[in-house]
Amino acid sequence: MQPPRLPRTVWVLGFASLLNDTASEMIMPLLPVFLIATLGAAPAAIGLIEGLAEATASVLKLVSGRMADRGVSPRRLVLGGYSVSNLARPLIAFAAAWPAVLLLRFFDRIGKGLRTSPRDVLLATSVDARRRGAVFGFHRAMDHGGAMLGPLLAFGLLQAGFAMRDVFLFSVVPGLLVLLCLGFGLAAPATPALPQPPAPLRWRLLDRHLRGLITAAGVLALASVPDAFLVVWAFSGGIEVVWLPLLWAAAHAVRSAVSIPAGRLSDRLGRTPVVAAGWLLRAVLLATMGMISQDGATLWLLFLAYAGATACTEGAERALIGDYAPPEQKGTAFGIYHLVSGLLALPGAVLFGALWQWAGQVSAFSVAAAITLLGAGAFLRLAQRPLAPR
Repeated sequence: MQPPRLPRTVWVLGFASLLNDTASEMIMPLLPVFLIATLGAAPAAIGLIEGLAEATASVLKLVSGRMADRGVSPRRLVLGGYSVSNLARPLIAFAAAWPAVLLLRFFDRIGKGLRTSPRDVLLATSVDARRRGAVFGFHRAMDHGGAMLGPLLAFGLLQAGFAMRDVFLFSVVPGLLVLLCLGFGLAAPATPALPQPPAPLRWRLLDRHLRGLITAAGVLALASVPDAFLVVWAFSGGIEVVWLPLLWAAAHAVRSAVSIPAGRLSDRLGRTPVVAAGWLLRAVLLATMGMISQDGATLWLLFLAYAGATACTEGAERALIGDYAPPEQKGTAFGIYHLVSGLLALPGAVLFGALWQWAGQVSAFSVAAAITLLGAGAFLRLAQRPLAPR
């Protein structure tokens, strides 16, 4: 199912994402339970941790994208970002209180912010517009492949008698492999001399399709349901801790399987139909999840279906930015996209956690579903006529 004859850059970045997510997802399925059961954190604290972490990453995604447009080596930004994340993340094993986890998640997301936009620029410029959906779909598939392997490793370690803190420490191994993969595999690209400084950072200079996607993605971020809350939802529904890594792995297996065909579909049918359909499906599933609380088989089914719905749009969204951003502003466009969605994810995550804590699960998921529908409608209205990709 993998696209043939992909450039070396795509393969190296794909394997780096696979290894990095293996390291990250050895921790993430267990982190919400670790915060609640071991460190005594409340749902609102989890929302603060996840929202602030993603907002931090989003600000730096704009900064790093702008740096890439101004001639800073994308390779150095990518390598530096992965280094920061993989040095900070395993230290969660030593956290004695939830504010320590907040601090380490903050540094982890600094690394993500440094690497994401330059990496997306490398991917977007590695092929022409006709194959961007497939390239981003492939990268997302590798990313989710690592997110599947990580929980499986965590499950095996837990079954072998290791504690959660031990599992967090073992994540350093795939993290080091990420740095070796990039250090020896990612060739330093020649940085062309820019004929003039990049255009000023102005909203009106962006293509209408980009403005539509970014605006809608910002609305959708307010409906953010961090994966940490989905784990809490499954745990509160009766799924035991030992099974959570397997549930997480299965979800990312679905995402990996969906990402490549969804990306290719956006190459054939267009980005807008794929993005809009995926967002509408996500809203329906969120509304349904709010009404389900104590049915093990249904919890698994909804968790996996929601994972598939999110994967439907990931490649198409990024490919759309690659299509319509001018060559000299691709890093900036990716950065603005990540900035808007990430900054609004902070109030979205805190809102979701507060609604869950004080109004109940049904209210939290229902509000998320309603805002998701609003985001899908905004996208369809703001991006109606096709334009020629750049």
